[in-house]
Amino acid sequence: MRRPTSTPPELPGYSYVRLLGSGGFSDVFLYDQQLPRRRVAVKVLLLDELTPANRAAFAAEANLMAQLSAHPYIVTIYHADVASDDRPYFVMEYCSGPSLAERYKQAPLQVADALRTGVRLSSAVHTAHLAGILHRDIKPANVLANDYGWPALTDFGISSAVDDALPAHTTTLAGALSDTGTGGTSGQVGLSVPWSPPEMFEDDPDPDVRSDVFSLAATIWTVLAGQTPFEVKGRSNGTLDLIGRIERGAITPMDRTDVPRSLIAVLQKGMATEREDRFASALDFGRALQRVEMELGYARTELEVPNLHLETPERPADTGGADETRVRQVATIEAQPVAPAPAAPPASADETRVRGATTIDAQPRPAAPGAVPSAATIPPAPSAASAPTAHEAAPTETVIRPRGPVAAPAEPTPAPDAAAEPRSRRGLVTGIVLGVVAVVVAAAVVIGIVLSGGAPDAAPTPKPSSGGGGGEAIVPTTIPVPVLAGAPTLEGATVTFTVENPDPEDDDQFMWQLSNRPDLPQRHTSADGVIAVDGYAAGSPLCIDVMVLRKGKTSDVLIACYPPVG
Repeated sequence: MRRPTSTPPELPGYSYVRLLGSGGFSDVFLYDQQLPRRRVAVKVLLLDELTPANRAAFAAEANLMAQLSAHPYIVTIYHADVASDDRPYFVMEYCSGPSLAERYKQAPLQVADALRTGVRLSSAVHTAHLAGILHRDIKPANVLANDYGWPALTDFGISSAVDDALPAHTTTLAGALSDTGTGGTSGQVGLSVPWSPPEMFEDDPDPDVRSDVFSLAATIWTVLAGQTPFEVKGRSNGTLDLIGRIERGAITPMDRTDVPRSLIAVLQKGMATEREDRFASALDFGRALQRVEMELGYARTELEVPNLHLETPERPADTGGADETRVRQVATIEAQPVAPAPAAPPASADETRVRGATTIDAQPRPAAPGAVPSAATIPPAPSAASAPTAHEAAPTETVIRPRGPVAAPAEPTPAPDAAAEPRSRRGLVTGIVLGVVAVVVAAAVVIGIVLSGGAPDAAPTPKPSSGGGGGEAIVPTTIPVPVLAGAPTLEGATVTFTVENPDPEDDDQFMWQLSNRPDLPQRHTSADGVIAVDGYAAGSPLCIDVMVLRKGKTSDVLIACYPPVG
């Protein structure tokens, strides 16, 4: 028999609208707040429950929720006080959407929606655990939906610090067994049997964070299956029946063909009978759900956990500093040096112009007129001795400089004739004439011969071309090939590969696909390098092709197999 609803209190600045719900110790009402104007939910402790212990528990719930109110997937608390009739109350966010309990009873959730909800709730639960708080009553009815449709975890009424003992009103096995009906939820506050882990039915329960993981996994199973995990249609589902199945780990198979086996395996692990066999944290459970999202090609739902970046594996130490500049595929072209001249600088007509880079061999060879140098070989960077000296003519084209010592010179090539001279030669001569007015014509001819590398019958010794002195060479780089971070692992029919980027940059991702499967051309991406592949069959190797994806380009392929080949 349901108890009568309490009278809503008169609260200054608030106008009563209607009843939202009732619990074992309190009622929740909808009010209109005058300033700021918004609708709020007000939880009020019952008059019959105004004992010192219940007052303390009520205040503790308000304080716990206040610690977590900044989280996007936990109901926000705005204010707490005592009404004029001496009843404690607190004002919290009004979540206008249906709870998960209302939703799954109308229709089971789609796989994508259940995964997204599971990851978000994992964020909320792990955040509570980081604050030292166990929820202890995670179930669909305690997951509301805010105005944006996001899940919002509520009802921290029986929560407490991770190391605290259970509250005195929490139902134990003896109390739960007194209910033999088919409702599935105990008559006392503190224990919702269908979603509770087996350790909660012991005479002296000692839950930990893995107990909340069990309830969270059971909640996601419920919204997918349309019924609780240990409920069997057509059979008795009283408290005693449910507890027996929970203690045996007898999960009722899910009657849905669109739910992948990898997701079933994740939920079953979350509801393992032994705590040691479950996920060690709600964060690990959320990451497992993320892997299923990526496997199915869905956008990965972010885990909203404070300081999550501090928990990710550290990158391997660089040989240089963390701020070391890395060479990337950006061609740096230097302006050509000005050739030394005994006169004024050349006129503007002879200015050095940046032109297209020409790839040349370190060993110049005679080439047919109009022949194009091969681009297959990029010459090495110059040594210190390869810089042009005062008597060498500066090159007329900007080129990639060779690296390292220059090999023995090839056959000398004749000096270019006047017809092949670029127009910069005429500008150079003009500059010399303008700068050295007093020099006779014969001296100007001699200077011209010197600048061209010597007498006409003395062919110059071939030197590697240089784009200028003092600059860094152009060093082509490639996108690093990913490497395996460890041996692949098998769990059920799911193989998990973990790969690393040897030289990561911002926004790098991994792209992968099944090897030798032209019938499955779809490629998948992974941000963290954890790749879960479903459908492994014993005796048949499962291989994937993995590449680093950087700014629309991919690296060479890493082929990883299970069992490892070789």
